[in-house]
Amino acid sequence: MPRSHDFRVHLTRMKNVTLSADEDLLEQARQVARSQRRTLNAAFREWLLQFTAQNGSGQEVDALMRRLRHVTAGGRFSRNEMNER
Repeated sequence: MPRSHDFRVHLTRMKNVTLSADEDLLEQARQVARSQRRTLNAAFREWLLQFTAQNGSGQEVDALMRRLRHVTAGGRFSRNEMNER
C-alpha cells in the first residue's frame, strides 16, 4: 500500500530593520546572546514579542472576561454607589 506524505510549508514574512545603538552596549548584547547560544537577531525578535505583548491585546481581555463570566456584582449599582470610596 503506498504511503501518502503530507508536506506543509510555513512562511514567515521578515522585514530588515536598521537600528542605532551604542557600540559597547551592542557588543555586550552580542556576548550575552552568544552565552545563551543564540543570535542577537533571535534575542531581538524575542524582545520584540515581549515588548508588544506588554500592551496587551483585545483577545487577551476577551479571554479574561470569558474566564471571569461566573463573577457577578450582585446587582445594579447607582451612580453614587459606584463613586463611593
